[in-house]
Amino acid sequence: MSNPAKTFPIWAFFSLLTNIVLMLAIALLIYRQQGLTAFFATETSPAQLKPDSQGQAVTPELGSRHKLNYQQWVDVLRQEAKVAAQKRPQHLTILVGDSLSLWFPAELLPQNRTWLNQGLSGETSTGLLKRLELFDSTQPETIFVMIGINDLIRGVSDETILKNQRQIMRYLKKVHPQTQIVVQSILPHGGEDATWEGREKLLEISNSRIRRLNQKLQAIAQKEGVKYLDLYPLFAHKQGLLRPKLSTDGLHLNSQGYLVWSSALQLYSQMQLQAQRVR
Repeated sequence: MSNPAKTFPIWAFFSLLTNIVLMLAIALLIYRQQGLTAFFATETSPAQLKPDSQGQAVTPELGSRHKLNYQQWVDVLRQEAKVAAQKRPQHLTILVGDSLSLWFPAELLPQNRTWLNQGLSGETSTGLLKRLELFDSTQPETIFVMIGINDLIRGVSDETILKNQRQIMRYLKKVHPQTQIVVQSILPHGGEDATWEGREKLLEISNSRIRRLNQKLQAIAQKEGVKYLDLYPLFAHKQGLLRPKLSTDGLHLNSQGYLVWSSALQLYSQMQLQAQRVR
């Protein structure tokens, strides 16, 4: 007779994990909601490697950087990665992806880590694959990757997205063999309730397609020996759309959305740390 523990399906484990994260995130939202009101009265920008008095990365104002084009942004990210490579901060963690990662408030990222934000607005899996070399010289403990929604918006096929995702995983594993690579699922969108300027393009992408794409992405991650973090259930309501309370426009996240994501990263990191101690 087979051992039940050995046959416990991986998808069931991740489903349980995400449900736990959601409950914790909701509790954290209630606890911190008042404190976040003042902070989110103004926009924040991606974190740079410019330590404060406690040695943690801090977030400067974007200012004129709003006007940068894609290549100029790449140059900025290259310089920030260069600083991280030179200073070699402890517990360096890289957040890489599109605007969802770019606008992750530094104040909400899990503490006790030094974060290097390599997010770029409008980024696709093809663009990300071409610029992974920006942080080749860094020595991160963990790299969190989220990419794909802009590919879908631009009409890129699932096959191309998955091919690029696989190449991203393999590249990061090769260049950062001691680093934990974590691929995160593509988030849902708000459907008919979306108010984003490209709403019509979003409506052409079914959230069921995103779910199927995520399932294939998870299978690839497992085959490539890369961690997979399924955030989709945390952001989708019963109809499978992005929860309005977590979004500004049906595509991008608001303060509560980032708090849910932050809670997921925090819990994930704690579980991985405990697993390492058990070993």
